[in-house]
Amino acid sequence: MSEQFNAAAEKVKSLTKRPSDDEFLELYALFKQGTVGDNNTPKPGLLDLKGKAKWEAWNKQKGKSSEAAQTEYIAFVEGLVAKYA
Repeated sequence: MSEQFNAAAEKVKSLTKRPSDDEFLELYALFKQGTVGDNNTPKPGLLDLKGKAKWEAWNKQKGKSSEAAQTEYIAFVEGLVAKYA
């Protein structure tokens, strides 16, 4: 699974068009859940809008296993490659 996950992470870098902000947040959240696990970092302050959005996206993945997050990440990347490559 890790090899496929790492390959998917590399594929994201080769997209020719920029995914939407929501797609980026989903990618970020699944990647963090797949590599780190549950979010245990403090929530960013109100003025850090980007950090707060990323934190909230990752926090929504709480309780999902690393393996499940990696599987979802791989499938999500495949969808993005088909859409943006």
